[in-house]
Amino acid sequence: MTSAIEQQIENSAQQLAERLLADEILLATAESCTGGGIAAALTALPGSSRWFDCGFVTYSNEAKSHLLNVPEALFELCGPGAVSEETALAMAKGAVANSRAQLAVAVTGVAGPDGGTPEKPVGTVWIAWHWQGHGTAQCFRFDGDRAAVRLATQAAALEGLLKVLSATA
Repeated sequence: MTSAIEQQIENSAQQLAERLLADEILLATAESCTGGGIAAALTALPGSSRWFDCGFVTYSNEAKSHLLNVPEALFELCGPGAVSEETALAMAKGAVANSRAQLAVAVTGVAGPDGGTPEKPVGTVWIAWHWQGHGTAQCFRFDGDRAAVRLATQAAALEGLLKVLSATA
């Protein structure tokens, strides 16, 4: 049985697919805390190869730097760690720069059950979107266990993509 949030993810992915296909836009994802879950939800749709270019799963800071051009200094400057607005924005920009995509979403956060701090408790997630040379990011605080945080992040990332595209319609 599909949960309400899983249904929301499926619905958002379908709406996004239709919009990307109609507008001939390629999408890339840059994921840390979701471990590729956004890309998996999108590529579960038939025909996704027409609008989905690639997904970067950059769990380590080294991978973020190497694959997405995130400056290593950000991890200390805005950290400690990779959970920051600046890192999310750099990841999204790097996903566009290192793919054929024009649009990207990036997520970095603390899914738990450990790893949280008083400043960045479990459930803290930064999501960034990069489109037409401009990036925007938002911080979320999701409740629940690791699975719930990851699903909520996927849903928010997809909803954000739809909003970004709607703002330029």
